[in-house]
Amino acid sequence: MTSADRPLLVLYTGGTLGMVETPRGLAPGSDFEARLRRALDALPPARRAALPDFTLVESPTPIDSSAATPADWQRLAREVAARYRDHAGIVVLHGTDTLAWTASSLAFQLQGLDRPLVVTGAMLPLEAPGSDAPANVETALHFAAQPALQEVAVGFCGRLLRGVRTRKWHTRAADAFDSPNYPLLGERVDDDVVLYPGRGLETRQRGAPRFELPDYAPLAEGGVARLVLWPGITARQVAAWLDDDRLRGALLEVWGGGNVPDDPALLGVLARASGEGKLLAAVSQCPLGSIALGSYAAGQGLVDAGVLCGEAMTPEAALTKLVHLLAQPLDDAERRRRFLTPLVGER
Repeated sequence: MTSADRPLLVLYTGGTLGMVETPRGLAPGSDFEARLRRALDALPPARRAALPDFTLVESPTPIDSSAATPADWQRLAREVAARYRDHAGIVVLHGTDTLAWTASSLAFQLQGLDRPLVVTGAMLPLEAPGSDAPANVETALHFAAQPALQEVAVGFCGRLLRGVRTRKWHTRAADAFDSPNYPLLGERVDDDVVLYPGRGLETRQRGAPRFELPDYAPLAEGGVARLVLWPGITARQVAAWLDDDRLRGALLEVWGGGNVPDDPALLGVLARASGEGKLLAAVSQCPLGSIALGSYAAGQGLVDAGVLCGEAMTPEAALTKLVHLLAQPLDDAERRRRFLTPLVGER
């Protein structure tokens, strides 16, 4: 049996897609596989007949994705690594709140993936009137059956986006996800799915997958922080985070093209943290465009403090990359080099 003849693997982790109404609001429902197959059986006959075969594995404890942690990313990547050889592609069903974070983390853990992994979810539960769930799952299954796709992607509302370039863009809209600084990998056109040539990672992958599945547990107690600057932020407030001995890295979301206050005390806190071996990186609070630290005098202090430039990376990709690099037995110079190196098309 060739890889293309094998069924797809669908991993259900929870999220709105599989929820049901309860007296306390939406909560994960039971018997998910039967419910999903009933929903797909309700598709028009031609579309139902064209669905790829799949095997579904349901998490024993499906969660609302707002409760996801790096430990969940790690467990999910290990599940994929243990099962992927038996399947032509993988679909991960996930809640939308932290879907982009999980997709980014999976990309770093599953570097060199030689088949599709498509993460999707829904804004409405399967059984809700007008639900987007059946169409999102249907489209994800078709993209996951495309052998030319060899990376972690997000499939949502008929569009395919690179996982490490994806952000949740809207709280309620059906097209809730966008890829602000990278073009779409593909789209659904009528009943077909189309991959756009030259945008995927397949030409960069060589040889066997080089999965990296480090233990994220040492970072569980706040090992990496995300600090969004605001007007009036003080050195004392930043130090409250960065001086914590349990902290090993931090993502700074700075202004514009890479600017911070010209405050010697604040910049001193950053420099001290870098000098202690804490891995600091910066991205812009602006969703579109890139940063270039030092282009303005207001950003030169970041360069002097040893903060790494995240260019046009999403906060989700930058933070999950910090977590991933800090979980590995690398020296400080190698971690810094790898952060500045594109690993899975994140920069």
